Formats: sequence, structure tokens, C-alpha cells
Amino acid sequence: MRTVKIVAASAVLAFALYGCSSQGEAGAPPPPAVTVATPLVQTVQDWDEFAGRFEATQSVDVRARVGGYVSAVHFRDGDYVRRGQLLFTLDARPAQAALASARATLSQAQAQLGLARSELTRAETLLESQAISQAEADTRRSAVTSAEAAVAAANAGIRARELDVEFTRVTAPISGRVSDRRVDPGNLVAGGSSAADVLTTIVSSSPIYFTFDGSEAVALKYQREARQGGAAPIQVRLQDESGYSRTGTLDFTDNAIDTASGVIRLRAVIPNADGFLKPGMFGQARLAGAGSYSAMLVPDAAVATDQARRVVYVVAADGSVTPKTVQLGPLVDGLRVIRSGLAANDRVIISGLQRVQQPGVKVQATAGRIQPVAQEDSAPVTTSAPASSASFANSGAGQ
Repeated sequence: MRTVKIVAASAVLAFALYGCSSQGEAGAPPPPAVTVATPLVQTVQDWDEFAGRFEATQSVDVRARVGGYVSAVHFRDGDYVRRGQLLFTLDARPAQAALASARATLSQAQAQLGLARSELTRAETLLESQAISQAEADTRRSAVTSAEAAVAAANAGIRARELDVEFTRVTAPISGRVSDRRVDPGNLVAGGSSAADVLTTIVSSSPIYFTFDGSEAVALKYQREARQGGAAPIQVRLQDESGYSRTGTLDFTDNAIDTASGVIRLRAVIPNADGFLKPGMFGQARLAGAGSYSAMLVPDAAVATDQARRVVYVVAADGSVTPKTVQLGPLVDGLRVIRSGLAANDRVIISGLQRVQQPGVKVQATAGRIQPVAQEDSAPVTTSAPASSASFANSGAGQ
């Protein structure tokens, strides 16, 4: 009887142990589910980015070259004017009167010259017969020379007075967009010097300069490219534009680096046939880096931070997770360029990264696919810009 009780107790204990073990296995949580994909390999073009300002290729303060009374204005404020176009008319009567006086002075000088020449002719005849001295003949000859000089001075005076008459018509020295008039008809203005009254201003509109500051490394980079015979292409966008719709070429690098700031001034020429770009506008520009290259890209959300390191998590064949330290490049349509630290066949976690608490944990991986998501750059243009960016090599300028 005692043996039967021992066997029964053993059976009950064994059932309890095995039953508890089965229930424990059934209650274990499943491995976390994540989505993995191999890096997207695409050809990428790097860009150096800068913030700058548009400047006119030519800018002129229009001043009168003679003083006088403003009698008429011949343009509308903001017009496009061409070189030589009449802008202002000054009262020409004082200049015309001075011109008439100069012409009279010329006539007087010519009469004196004629008389001096006649007296010289007589003196030379008398000198042959020794009727006058050599000194008196020399005096007559000197009088002719003085009269010729007086005629030349009178002619110069006429040319000067003719210029004064011409300068009463103030014309546009360059073609471009004129500002508003600073004086109205009826005003008396000074002229003839850099301190003369400014009547209006004109700025050229096409092409237009885009100036910006770059580091010494940037200057060296593009100077070397220029020596190889290629002008660096540049793309520009305005404050309210999402794409780089305007293109030009880098044409000037300043002759010295600012020792205080360590930057150098650079300039690009941008076509502006429609005159839409105005001097003083801010813009953001990007210059193409040294050629395109094949790059590996992952979603920016797949990059995690581990203290000072940037890591991505990859899943092995057995489902275990391993972090890999990577060196990052710029963003391209929502994807981050991975410069180093990742292999082309690595299975990167692109979704569910928050479920991975620590390295070594095993996960249930589902295959996914990395695709770029076109994004518009709607960030406002400021005085500072990102140091670099990138785009797919086959994308347009406005992407």
C-alpha cells in the first residue's frame, strides 16, 4: 500500500513539473519584428552650399557734368533704359551763350593772326633790302607764333563750350534699370565733379553677379578645377523657391583671403534676361563637387546615435542584431549617404529599430526595400547655409 502511494506522489510531481515547463514555454514573448533591406546603391553628386547676395555687374550714379537748371525729365521711374538714352535736359542757353563768346574769340584771334602774318611778310621784304634790323624781323615772326597759339586756344575754348552744350543733355551711361528721379524740373543742380548732385541711379540687369564667401579649402578646390580648363557650374535658388532653377558659372575669386575670418570672396555670373533678379537679393547657391560617385544610402531614420558614434543595426542570418559604426555623408531625398562602415550586402534595419533594445538580441526580419522620397527644399534662405549637400547624378537642377 505504501509503494502505491509513493508511485502516485511521484506521478503527480512529474506532471506538475512538466506541465509548468510547457506553460512557461508557451508564455515566452516572440522575437521582435523588424524590416530589413540592403543599402540602396546609386550614383550621387556632392554639392558645396553657400549663402550670398546678388550684385549688379555695373552700377552708376547719374550726375550732370555741368551745373544748371533742370528743364525736363525724359524717363519714367523704374524704366529699362539703354545706353545713350536721354534722361534729363538742362537749360542750354547759358552754355550756348558761352559757345558764341568762344567763337567770337576765335574770330578775333584769327584776325590777329592774319595781321601778324602780313606784317611778317613786309618785314622779311624790308630785311632783304636792309631797311629794318634783324631784331625787328624776329619780333614780327614771334607775333605770328603768338597769334597762332591764340587761334589754337580759341579753338580749344570752342570745343570746351560745345561740350558744355552737349552736357546739358544728360544721357544714360549704361543700359539697365533706372531708379526714380531725385530732382524734378525747376531745380538748379550742381555738376562737373563727383560731389555733384545725383539725379538718379542705373544698375545693369543682365547678366547679374552672385557673390558669396568660401573657405580657403573651397578656394583651392575650385582654383585647381579652373586650371584644368573647366568653369565650375553653380545653381542658385531664391528665398521663396524650393528648387535650384537658375544656373551660372564661377568667374572670379578674390586676390586675398581675409586673415580675420579665414574666408575669401567668390563670384558667379548668372543670366538674368527677364530682369527678375535684383541687386541686393539674398540667395542660396550650390557648386558641384569633384564629379559623381557610387554611394550606399539608407533611410536617415535607420541611423542611430551611440554616444559620439553614428551606427546602423544589421541583422545576421540567424536573426541576431549587430551595430555597425558608420561615417555619414549628406542627405539625398530622405536617404543618408554612408561613406564607410557598411557593406553592400548588409541587411540594415529600416523599420522597427525602436524594438531593438540591445545588441545581440534576435529579431524576426521581414525583407523590405529602400526607395528615395523626393523632397522639396523649402528651408528659408539665410546668411548661413549648410556646408554640403548631394543629389542623385541623374536628377535635374531643381531637385
